Amino acid sequence: MRNLLNIFKPKDQTEIFNSIKIGLASPEMVRSWSYGEVKKPETINYRTFRPERDGLFCAKIFGPVKDYECLCGKYKRLKHRGVVCEKCGVEVTQSKVRRERMGHLELASPVAHIWFLKSLPSRIGLLLDMTLREIERVLYFEAYLVVDPGMTTLKKGQLLSEEEYIEALEEFGNDFDALMGAEAIRSVLKDVKLEDLINSIHQDMGATASQIKLKRLSKRLKLAESLLQSGNRPEWMVLQVLPVLPPDLRPLVPLDGGRFATSDLNDLYRRVINRNNRLRRLLELNAPEIIVRNEKRMLQKSVDALLDNGRMGRAITGSNKRPLKSLADMIKGKQGRFRQNLLGKRVDYSGRSVIVVGPTLKLHQCGIPKKMALELFKPFVFSKLIYQGEAATIKAAKRLAEAQGPEIWDILDDVIREHPVLLNRAPTLHRLGIQAFEPVLIEGKAIQLHPLVCKAFNADFDGDQMAVHVPLSIEAQLESRALMMSSNNILSPANGEPIIVPSQDVVLGLYYMTRERINDLGEGHIFTDVTEVQRAYDVVGSSRVYSPTANLS
Repeated sequence: MRNLLNIFKPKDQTEIFNSIKIGLASPEMVRSWSYGEVKKPETINYRTFRPERDGLFCAKIFGPVKDYECLCGKYKRLKHRGVVCEKCGVEVTQSKVRRERMGHLELASPVAHIWFLKSLPSRIGLLLDMTLREIERVLYFEAYLVVDPGMTTLKKGQLLSEEEYIEALEEFGNDFDALMGAEAIRSVLKDVKLEDLINSIHQDMGATASQIKLKRLSKRLKLAESLLQSGNRPEWMVLQVLPVLPPDLRPLVPLDGGRFATSDLNDLYRRVINRNNRLRRLLELNAPEIIVRNEKRMLQKSVDALLDNGRMGRAITGSNKRPLKSLADMIKGKQGRFRQNLLGKRVDYSGRSVIVVGPTLKLHQCGIPKKMALELFKPFVFSKLIYQGEAATIKAAKRLAEAQGPEIWDILDDVIREHPVLLNRAPTLHRLGIQAFEPVLIEGKAIQLHPLVCKAFNADFDGDQMAVHVPLSIEAQLESRALMMSSNNILSPANGEPIIVPSQDVVLGLYYMTRERINDLGEGHIFTDVTEVQRAYDVVGSSRVYSPTANLS
């Protein structure tokens, strides 16, 4: 019976791992990731709204559009799970696989990866001991690169202009081999023997005294040793197979009026596929060399734009004159995949708001807006409502909380009493970037912060935002109170000096209060107790400030 129920659970293919590393992918590895080759630039059929076969959204390659239903409709529902339809070729499985399954594109001509070409310093240039300009001349068909000098006087890796190449042909005939484009770069990279290169660099470093040469040689040595140690081959920096991102990561969304909104990546992929298909057709037709060269250059530029638009000069723009967002743009920066989605995930029981000063707060307190606190402490409020008999079920408690009656605020006040919350201000550069406070309910929408803890957070009140997190378990609350409370973090862990010190308005106020006022009321007077001070204050009136140097015997 237990096994019968397991058929409703999806197959768990979770791999347990301790770390990840980023490296070069070989053509074989890219093909192993792929579920099929994308051959056509089409996305969907605009009449039937179904994915085109072998296109950028092909259901055969990337998986079904609907859960447990093939494209033609022959196989439907869970009982056919895992079946591949013989008519449309689509596997019957969950549609979420369209977020995971990759395709690939077999390039008609090799293409250099722009990240390894245009990075500073150029990794390809460093390995081949060539300048970036020289490599660009070869890649964009402005110069020939000698791949095999044979028995001639030419040198391997030497650049030849069109005229020099013709002269060399007349002089040496076919005794040497010189190529253009990414094929030439790949051929030279393939011949690089990393062990021999490392030994050669060590010898050169011992023979030279120039600091500039030594610096470049040390960079070459570091790159060669890293490639050897990681098991990556230099020729993998030139692409032969291009991976195609899963379609749900570059969606096509229907809008009103029969129009579609699409990811920029689809336009960039379409451009690559069109040029690749055109180049393959030209090669099959044995087209003139000048036409083939031009198409190869166009293919290189379109792949450059797909990987990192704008890196090679003018960016490719869309219909609205806006630069298209490439794969590099999706990864890098604050809004990129790493910082936005992997490092900065959204979590439950957390909130975020602008901070304002709370001069009436104690050092260990922070002001939390009422509505935010109600949302953060909702489960505790529900529990309290049921415990007190105000509600019989969670549903009833939810209704009461949404109504936000007076009794809800009383219960919330009771719930948050002595339940610390964590305040975090990004970037959290040291441990005092996250501290615990006792929440105080306030009106409005901004979080109130004690002015003396600003230095630890490196915060100011010009529009800074802070995040609130609720420690749920008793252990977490105890740790927050014992280790993270702001009143327990008065000294900086970096140097042991006080980090909570009077500053700005506080210093100004202290100065104003303790300023000497010669011959002012109360100056030099002696009072026997606080009652006398109060009586004198009442006589003068609240509009006058007593001299601070009045003595109390």
